[in-house]
Amino acid sequence: MKKYIGLFILFISFFAFSQNENNTYKKRVLENTEVDLISSFYGQDGDNAAVTGGIGTEKLTDVATTITVSIPLNDNDIFTIDATISAYSSASSSNLNPFDASGASRGGDDDDDEHDDRSAKPTAIGPATGSPWVESSGASKSDVWVNGDIGYSHASENRNSIIGANLSFAKEFDYTSIGVGGNFTKLFNEKNTEIGLKANIYMDSWQPVYPTEIKSYKEVNKNLNDGFFEGVDILDQNGAIINKTGSTVWSPFNTTLVENKSRNTYSASISFSQILSKKAQISIFLDVVQQNGWLANPMQRVYFGDRANYYIGNASSIANYTSPKNTDVFQLADDIERLPDTRFKLPIGARFNYYLNEVVSLRTYYRYYYDDWGITSHTANIELPIKISDTYTLYPTYRYYTQTAADYFAPYEELLSTSEFYTSDYDLSEFNANQFGFGVSYTDIFTTRRIWKLGLKSIDLKYSNYKRNTGLTAGIISAGFKFVMD
Repeated sequence: MKKYIGLFILFISFFAFSQNENNTYKKRVLENTEVDLISSFYGQDGDNAAVTGGIGTEKLTDVATTITVSIPLNDNDIFTIDATISAYSSASSSNLNPFDASGASRGGDDDDDEHDDRSAKPTAIGPATGSPWVESSGASKSDVWVNGDIGYSHASENRNSIIGANLSFAKEFDYTSIGVGGNFTKLFNEKNTEIGLKANIYMDSWQPVYPTEIKSYKEVNKNLNDGFFEGVDILDQNGAIINKTGSTVWSPFNTTLVENKSRNTYSASISFSQILSKKAQISIFLDVVQQNGWLANPMQRVYFGDRANYYIGNASSIANYTSPKNTDVFQLADDIERLPDTRFKLPIGARFNYYLNEVVSLRTYYRYYYDDWGITSHTANIELPIKISDTYTLYPTYRYYTQTAADYFAPYEELLSTSEFYTSDYDLSEFNANQFGFGVSYTDIFTTRRIWKLGLKSIDLKYSNYKRNTGLTAGIISAGFKFVMD
């Protein structure tokens, strides 16, 4: 892959050199190299963790940084490099193996290790315990997501046509993604009208990880006295220890796991923008998205209401299992989330911006969304930039979102094993959400403030608070800096 990227850059450099042979002056698409740096801190909490079947802590923190470098190759061409690194810590995903600090896995089982050493036996340091409400300390507790994107765009001599292409790569501990895309923009009517076309393909590959109990059950060929389960008591709903060799024992409902490890996404979009007057502009967009492959998350447990419940941990806590008071018992999964292997999405939206006066502008956004899993949603957003000086702007924002539930969603213990597809992921539930934000922007078009060879063009600081009616709350603080390089 590096070889092909190198050839691409070499080709672009040659193209840039040849274009500079034209001595006729015209305004460049981008005068100087620009560097955008955005950093953010995100935190959330809630009680509907998907990894533990729709109940349990959703506490998560994420720190992310994105840097984008836009390089003018000549009057008409721009080369862009975009890189993001995101480091998160998640109480929910840590419970992929809720027993890592005690019991069955204390002999060295790693929930992210695809080739466990089943000969490693647990050592007697106390009973196995776990809870969907208590953060575990296993390998899945935290991870780093990285993404890189390179792009190229070419503008025509009259600036009425722009064509571009991009190549992207992303990596996390359980998947890898490669993407390729292209776009075309055409301006008409003295640049008052704009039509844009865009297409992207993302080819993802799972490196699936599973709930510890399900993965281990397959590894020991259903023997509840071996490997992970050796020496660990399994309890029924009444707290009684079951006979592991008896006729009534725990077992996963479906031991067939991820067979197709690909997940491909194909998207195409068209946008239309029109300047209505000196003060008003409207734009409309339509996206068409098709996904194929394994679209469920193999980390996420489900629990059926028509199957018996089994637990590992403190029998006296079973009665309080769905309460945060439960700190030492964990219910063994019935299955992992299973969803159709295709999904069609259709978002349609519009923006309307209006310049009220020299101080206040109005920016509005609306989107309707439909998919063939049964979800429809509405998003409405309003932003009111207030210019308080030549360099400073305040911008309060509000966003409202509402959606219906997917056909395959049901809460903890309300799914049925007779269904073909099922999930307890509350991102696919019915909910509405409100988000309030406030930001301040500093702009200096003359870049009078400098850091080394970089002129500071703008600074954006913003805070947003997000709340769902399901109980999920989140907040994000972000800071963006734009520099111009001499």
